[in-house]
Amino acid sequence: MKKVYFLSDAHLGSWAIPHQRMQERRLVRFLDDIKHKASAVYLLGDMFDFWYEWKYTVPKGYTRFLGKISELTDMGVEVHYFTGNHDIWMYGYLEQECGVILHKQALTTEIFGKVFLLAHGDGLGDPDKKFKFIRWMFHNRPCQRLFSTLVHPRWAMWFGQTWAKYSRLKRADGKEPPYMGEDKEPLVLYTKEYLKTHPNIDYFIYGHRHIELDMMLSRKTRMMIIGDWIWQFTYVVFDGEHILLEEYVEGESKM
Repeated sequence: MKKVYFLSDAHLGSWAIPHQRMQERRLVRFLDDIKHKASAVYLLGDMFDFWYEWKYTVPKGYTRFLGKISELTDMGVEVHYFTGNHDIWMYGYLEQECGVILHKQALTTEIFGKVFLLAHGDGLGDPDKKFKFIRWMFHNRPCQRLFSTLVHPRWAMWFGQTWAKYSRLKRADGKEPPYMGEDKEPLVLYTKEYLKTHPNIDYFIYGHRHIELDMMLSRKTRMMIIGDWIWQFTYVVFDGEHILLEEYVEGESKM
């Protein structure tokens, strides 16, 4: 039986990542390694550090990554792309040119007979009011249209890349805060509350936090946060029976 893979948070093109070309090539080699083993690949957001589409223009670069996901979809592998908080502004390019299935909201779906809730994770239980306001503004269609109309693509890309760069560099070592504990981690608190009214879900899988977390919430329900593809190169793989959080080590992947 073929397998299903989940990964997130490559932040391709980030001006704060010194090894970005190596990082993209490593991601592409991973996708190439699994292309004959996969029935589906779920990209859970922020694969780009900043992505914005205009009617006739998309960001330059990422040719290796875009070519590889196009190859996968041409082979019949489902590639699902979830927008995150860095790549909200997708309006059809990846669907039309690369064949991906785009999701702009959390998705509850059945995979090999198990029920999954999949999401990037931003905005789920986050108590930061400033972040909530910025997130609302970024998702607001009138604001998006105004930005597209008034700001030239060159300056829009500079603005987005610069914002993302300094957002990352203001953190210690450019990394997200470590796991805050079961009683403080917003995604854990959100998931526990959600599970009370949706006890049928078997697996919750998120990106966004750039940490690795594998937690049992009940006798049947498991929650996973799947790290990133900047420093950790981690992913989740499900074969219908076992689900594992793995690190991609080139030349050693057996999954």
